Amino acid sequence: MLKISKLSFFTLAVMLTMVHSMNAQFGYGFTASNDLYHRYVNKADNLASPSAGSALLNLGVGPKIWIGNKKVSFSAEAQAVIGFVGLSGKDYKGLGTAAFPILAKINFKGLSTFDREGLIGFSLGGGIQYNKTEIFGLHEEFIQKGVSRSFFPTYIIQAGCGFGLSGFSAHGIIRYGFDPDNKTSTLNVGLQYDFNMPMLKKISNPESAL
Repeated sequence: MLKISKLSFFTLAVMLTMVHSMNAQFGYGFTASNDLYHRYVNKADNLASPSAGSALLNLGVGPKIWIGNKKVSFSAEAQAVIGFVGLSGKDYKGLGTAAFPILAKINFKGLSTFDREGLIGFSLGGGIQYNKTEIFGLHEEFIQKGVSRSFFPTYIIQAGCGFGLSGFSAHGIIRYGFDPDNKTSTLNVGLQYDFNMPMLKKISNPESAL
């Protein structure tokens, strides 16, 4: 956790330094996502399959802030992502998956969300994600075997590409997570939607200037 804190502080310092050197705007709002597929791999215990995944009913939502301009912005976001029917295909131990990704990102062109012209853009980011499988409970037979499921963290990197227009963006994302110490991993592939509220309000006010 100390390493993560140092990394977060360094990232924030770099962002503030860069923002200070450009004509920046501030935005706030929320982000939502729909994983088309995700897979989480717990630490192996040699008692049961460590993985669980889902391609149905995966929804996420959380707060987001932006600092930047039309060409580039920096953002910070957090989500709660629930897979209501996530399960292990190898040995069914229970139902449901959960993930809480916390990301710092750099967003270009359309994904900056500060340009009122519709543009294609892309984003890159990293952070940490907390994950859990079988969130609605393990079956008793696996509990008796000594299987347990608790939240585990992974370091994450995410790339996205899509379209943005005046505070709104829709883009495809791929997010990979890992922890070299215990061999856990995560994969999220899906769609993400961002809503920068101050910019969205300007859509109804044609006289507003950026």
